[in-house]
Amino acid sequence: MHDNLHIVTDLALILISAGFITIIFKLLKQPLVLGYIVAGFIVGPHFKLFPTVIEQTGVEEWSEIGIIFLLFALGLEFSFKKLLKVGSTAVIGAAAEIITMMCIGFLTGYLLGWSSMESIFLGGMLAMSSTTIIIKAFDDMGLKKQQFADITMVILIIQDLVAIVMMVLLSTAAASQKFAGMEMLWCIGKLIFFMVLWFVVGISIIPTFFRKAKKYINHETLLILSIGLCFGMVLFANAVGFSSALGAFVMGSILSETVEGEHIQSLIKSIKDLFGAIFFVSVGMMVDPHILVEYWGIILVLTVIVLFIKSFVSSAGLIFAGRSLQVSLATGFSLAQIGEFAFIIASLGVSLGVMRPFIYPIIVAVAVITTFTTPYYIRLADPVYRLLNKKLPPEFIKKIDGYSITVNNIKVSQSWNKIIRLSLTRTIVFAVICICVIILSFNYFYPFTLKQLGNMLPVVAINTINCLVTLVLMSPFLYGLIKHGSRAQEEYAVLWRENKYNQIVIVAWSLLRIFTACFFVILVLSKCFKFTPWVIGLIAISIIIFIALSRHVLKRYVKIEKNFMQNLNAKEMENPEDQETKKE
Repeated sequence: MHDNLHIVTDLALILISAGFITIIFKLLKQPLVLGYIVAGFIVGPHFKLFPTVIEQTGVEEWSEIGIIFLLFALGLEFSFKKLLKVGSTAVIGAAAEIITMMCIGFLTGYLLGWSSMESIFLGGMLAMSSTTIIIKAFDDMGLKKQQFADITMVILIIQDLVAIVMMVLLSTAAASQKFAGMEMLWCIGKLIFFMVLWFVVGISIIPTFFRKAKKYINHETLLILSIGLCFGMVLFANAVGFSSALGAFVMGSILSETVEGEHIQSLIKSIKDLFGAIFFVSVGMMVDPHILVEYWGIILVLTVIVLFIKSFVSSAGLIFAGRSLQVSLATGFSLAQIGEFAFIIASLGVSLGVMRPFIYPIIVAVAVITTFTTPYYIRLADPVYRLLNKKLPPEFIKKIDGYSITVNNIKVSQSWNKIIRLSLTRTIVFAVICICVIILSFNYFYPFTLKQLGNMLPVVAINTINCLVTLVLMSPFLYGLIKHGSRAQEEYAVLWRENKYNQIVIVAWSLLRIFTACFFVILVLSKCFKFTPWVIGLIAISIIIFIALSRHVLKRYVKIEKNFMQNLNAKEMENPEDQETKKE
């Protein structure tokens, strides 16, 4: 009986110590995350003055659940639509910071004599700032309404997205012990395919279910459903070769677009805080003072890189993107730390066996130091700006300000912006769905019909049935692939009248979409029939023309698109009275 209670004993020790330590840190006005890490060190195996955790394996399993809830909560706070509405400034700044810091991290690891994989993981860890710490610091300092705070938050969202992708790529690279170009391209393509598929299918089904079952769902049921969907997506992500964190994040981002998104976020907060605390305590348990003393030089080097080089790189990236010196410095100084994703990436590297265990406590130490300095570093940005304003030549300051004005005044045609946003998105979505239908048909429906009807019908008849079913399922999406949306047609008309260059681009883009649709039809026909290529091509063109002119296909397409757009915009279309009630 006592053996079965080991996990209860450990959780009691973890939570009680975390509770008392975080009270102390609250009094000291320090981030609670640091309190959890210190509590983990106190109850860990490297600190003998207090009782220690008995079953570290069990705690590690609970901490993995903590990562799932942290990423699920992050997804609930995330919005793809908000990211698409943001200007290029934050995207350019984030890209410059991530790429440069990854290169610096890799070079640092190489100079320290670490392996290539360890150096790559180090670059990934140094590139990620702490969303949790920065949000807490902005709240405590009353800076959330500042212009640089908005830019910082968008950069953090982009970093979080890149971190998710990076974890997938690093897992793939670790498995093969090398970065094979084609393998990486395949992994990225696979990731994009499943991200689009999950998002489209999720938005098409989940909000509709919530809407129809609304009167049967209370707080308890909604909580259970949302957690169940999260774990279900985690299992599915693992089944197709992706991480649990990615599955949790994707489901969170899908649920965030529903009317119940904010409600789920409030329901899940306490659970996220509980398991998140266990995760950060498990991080503190990894801290070994002997390793910190032995590798203090490396810790100092990495801390200097994060505090000085990372802040400089982030600021320079935003200046290049067209922001003023003051805003760029404030944003760059805010990003001068590493946090939760560095822990997750480090634990991933250790669990995959491509990183030596001593690196983990080094990263934790750097994160703790830079977390402590974050509030002071944010305050330091303004004095540094005033100092640079005095010391730098006036001509140089004028050039920076003039460059900022020039970049912000450069605007791509608004019509082309809309075309790229609407048309390209539609094309990718419909192409992914068509590929998914073909894969399901070839791998599941075709073998099923062959097995069930093989003794009753000739193979040609079975192939004809498979072909017709596949094409019928694909038809509304093929229609969407070859036709322009109503909103895009207006923009095409404007661009068509502007100049001949636009006309050439529009015709080429339209033909490319038609050829893509023909390719999918040819793929289905070639699987089901052994005609000559010319015959298959002519049949495919005939089918595409039929789909384009079919009113029945049009109605199905309109119904599917209407349901998707209704679900996607459900939050904006919510009753204004409900919105007012929420505000009150």
